[in-house]
Amino acid sequence: MIHSYKSYLYYLAQDKIALGETRRRPRPFRDEIWRFEIRLRRAEYADVCCKHVWQLPYRLISRFLYHSSSVRLGFSVPLHVFGEGLSIAHYGYLVVNSSARVGKNCRIQEGVTIGATGGSEKAPVIGDNVFIGSGAKIIGDIRLADNMVIGAGSVVVSSFLTPGITVAGVPAGKISSKDSSPYISPQLLQGKALAE
Repeated sequence: MIHSYKSYLYYLAQDKIALGETRRRPRPFRDEIWRFEIRLRRAEYADVCCKHVWQLPYRLISRFLYHSSSVRLGFSVPLHVFGEGLSIAHYGYLVVNSSARVGKNCRIQEGVTIGATGGSEKAPVIGDNVFIGSGAKIIGDIRLADNMVIGAGSVVVSSFLTPGITVAGVPAGKISSKDSSPYISPQLLQGKALAE
């Protein structure tokens, strides 16, 4: 979680690597997802670290820009859910419950839902280095281990605690022992990313 300006810069750097961006800053018309992730992290930083009255305008502007990007891209991604190294592959329908927790280096495709069920406030806890395929639904009070692949169109309603496997289907079950390494930035997996 972002807890200081230094950690804010660290999250920005990790997200940039995860997205495969090499430019210094987003282009005006092509880098909407990168811009959204920057605004997400800025809003998270402002929410935690900018508590003084004189910082209120910064907090409000950060929240407004984050919200407007969310609506424009079709994302319902709450603050403080994703660890560093987030890579959203495409814009379009993405819904995440505010009680969910997702580890570092998550690569997530379009049409994904990560949520609670039946009025419960308990949502999934997902490990590090997880790839979530297009249209996957991850629902309920469940835990997913590190280095997993969630197949496209899967409905995951039970926990999988074995790291480095692929699950798919409705309801999802283990289909192979292949891990997520082909889908996650090699720089992040090899520890060549910036140290906090």
